[in-house]
Amino acid sequence: MNVIKKLLTASAISGFIVVSGFASDADLVKEGEKIFTTNTQGNCIACHAVNGKTLDGPGSMGPVLQYLSAWPEDALYDKIFDPYKTNPVSAMPAFGKNGWLSDSEIKALVAYLKTIN
Repeated sequence: MNVIKKLLTASAISGFIVVSGFASDADLVKEGEKIFTTNTQGNCIACHAVNGKTLDGPGSMGPVLQYLSAWPEDALYDKIFDPYKTNPVSAMPAFGKNGWLSDSEIKALVAYLKTIN
């Protein structure tokens, strides 16, 4: 009986940890979406169309963002931090290298971009 109690307690604690992880992931995605759409932060939507979201602005200067869920997180991070590493003629600014977005902001943006299919 004591073993069953310990197993139930361990299951409850594990479930709580998993749910807490999902909540923080959801918050990170939400923060990333805000950065993506806010003109005083990343303002990515000014150049990139995604998931039917549009704002007043060109939205077509950069490619339409799709299938980013298949990209490795490191590749997305690097592309935002300094796109010139992989594409020296990119029109996209280096948001991290220029100090416009912090490490945590770029990570939140990557979490959001990973939701794009």
